[in-house]
Amino acid sequence: MTDQPDLRRGEGHGVENNSSVVVDISQYKQSKDTLPVTFHRRELDAILWIYGRMVGENEWRDYAIDHTRDKAIFSVFKRSGELPLFRIEKDPKLAAKQGAYSVINTNGMILKRGHELRQVLKVFDKALKLVEK
Repeated sequence: MTDQPDLRRGEGHGVENNSSVVVDISQYKQSKDTLPVTFHRRELDAILWIYGRMVGENEWRDYAIDHTRDKAIFSVFKRSGELPLFRIEKDPKLAAKQGAYSVINTNGMILKRGHELRQVLKVFDKALKLVEK
């Protein structure tokens, strides 16, 4: 118990419940949680078709999908406990430049990049072999 008045919902200060507040739109957009980048259904269909073919050839055995704020990543593995053999990435920030889609190997080297996913996935049509020096 205190001798202070009980102020609930702005009572006692003349504050109206429906007061208007001006907010800078750029600050609002920065504070708002952005949705992650995802693969659309047709993109996933194309990726999973290649994945199924490579599983049938006993090249790949596992996959993982990551959706972050900046990019969507489909990683493929020979064994689930290892680093991914390849990463198929969708980065919308690069769509106007080099293309949003890319295939990256274990070492981080970009094997193919482009604007259309099906064209980028043609990198798996060739027999990829490890070359040792």
